[in-house]
Amino acid sequence: MEHRTRKYRGAAGLLLAAGMLLTGCSGTDGGDGKATSDERRAGAPAPAYTGGAKGAEKEGAKDGDTADRLKETARPDYLSTFALDVDTASYGYARRTLADGRLPGPESVRPEEFVNSFRQGYHRPEGNGFSVSVDGARAAGEQDGWSLVRVGLATKAAPTTGERPPAALTFVVDVSGSMNSPDRLGLVKTSLGILTDELRDDDSISLVTFSDEAETVLPMTRLGGHRSSIRDAVDSLEPGASTNVGAGIERGYEEAVEGRRKGVNNRVVLLSDALANTGDTQADDILERIDSARREYGITLFGVGVGSDYGDAFMEELTNKGDGHTTYIADEEQARKVFVDQLPAHLELTARDAKAQVAFDPKTVEKFKLIGYEDRKVADDDFRDDTVDGGEVGPGHTVTALYAVHLRDGASGHVATATVRWLDPKTRKPHEKTGSVATGAITGKLWGGRSTRLQVTAVAAYFAENLRGTGLPGAPGLGELADRAEKLATTTEDASVTKLADAITRADRLKGGGDPVEDTGEGEMD
Repeated sequence: MEHRTRKYRGAAGLLLAAGMLLTGCSGTDGGDGKATSDERRAGAPAPAYTGGAKGAEKEGAKDGDTADRLKETARPDYLSTFALDVDTASYGYARRTLADGRLPGPESVRPEEFVNSFRQGYHRPEGNGFSVSVDGARAAGEQDGWSLVRVGLATKAAPTTGERPPAALTFVVDVSGSMNSPDRLGLVKTSLGILTDELRDDDSISLVTFSDEAETVLPMTRLGGHRSSIRDAVDSLEPGASTNVGAGIERGYEEAVEGRRKGVNNRVVLLSDALANTGDTQADDILERIDSARREYGITLFGVGVGSDYGDAFMEELTNKGDGHTTYIADEEQARKVFVDQLPAHLELTARDAKAQVAFDPKTVEKFKLIGYEDRKVADDDFRDDTVDGGEVGPGHTVTALYAVHLRDGASGHVATATVRWLDPKTRKPHEKTGSVATGAITGKLWGGRSTRLQVTAVAAYFAENLRGTGLPGAPGLGELADRAEKLATTTEDASVTKLADAITRADRLKGGGDPVEDTGEGEMD
């Protein structure tokens, strides 16, 4: 597996009036000077990557005069391309922060992770790969022309514990001084105890700890006949001093490579508050040192965050670049959800380097905004360049991308086509699946409409945007959102929606909801 770096290139954009909340942008700049192709103007999927020099036009566009001329003459962009994301840590950490009586920092709020924390009810494929569902509804407030469009991607159902392949898991546990509390190291030990009970006899565990230095507490050990010794190793964990995450990950990958088993799922699992303060604290540098293990053996990094003070951005960067994903646990209930209910999805891979591209039809769509995914954006022309990193997705996962879409006056017909592209995790063969939506499927009412799950998705997205201090067209205030979440919790009988309502209520007590401001312009908006 070649080392790949995800290329995020935001679109530069049309000049808009100052102070607008949703800012229109021309997607043609994108930093790459490629948006003049017929495919991009027509809203069709990007052509297959053919190689060649990609940097010549980019460098010229950085000159001030040239960049200004490009902005003035560039056509609107009707393509949206991003790497898939199954992380949920941002929402979990926000709930924890609100429960502590504090608002989460806007920089820690990622709307896609709020949305992806809830069941969607998409049809699942029987084999490997994805199903693609596209639907929507008229945006809240019935504002002229605004709709929400939901692109839903789902993998096959996760296997039961007995059906999945064996696992060889290296746990890298933070035992630094900042972890010295029941909701941190105490919760980690509880989580590992739960996992020890859950894993099968043919699964294996190794245990690495780190504070100022890293130490192997338990080499790779089969569960069968050794559960008591594994529990003893977990019980022996005690807090130390500083937080040298780099040393821990490096030692963890050494153990994972040494204890790897053919035909099983080999993973490194980092459990930490991610407050690195000793040694190397740069994600790129840390992962570069273990890059050969990632490339040669395909060992991915799964991050589990804990603690009221949590290095969210650092953990996110580590797992993104470690070809993995991250979640957050605040209590034993969430630990059981991650290490019991969701275990197969965290251990197996259905797709590698998965990317999505949504092509909006300029005949019916005036402008659109992808809600979230800012740090997952991919250059449109890189959609079919399989050397460009995407997201890793396991069985039982769903990925939702929600768009605010403004239709043209009197628009009727095709609105958008969504395409997901991924590589088979074993053969590296690329695959694609598409789905589309027309105006008739997105102009029905949102609240009280047919899809309660779409309404939950909208509440989660509106909530996240409110916490970030931004907004969306027709977004209700927090008080109204809390009321709608409570009603949806009753309708769906879903405890997770009840917890969403509670989180919104707590946020409403700490801040007032703001009214969104509508922008002008066409094409993709930032």
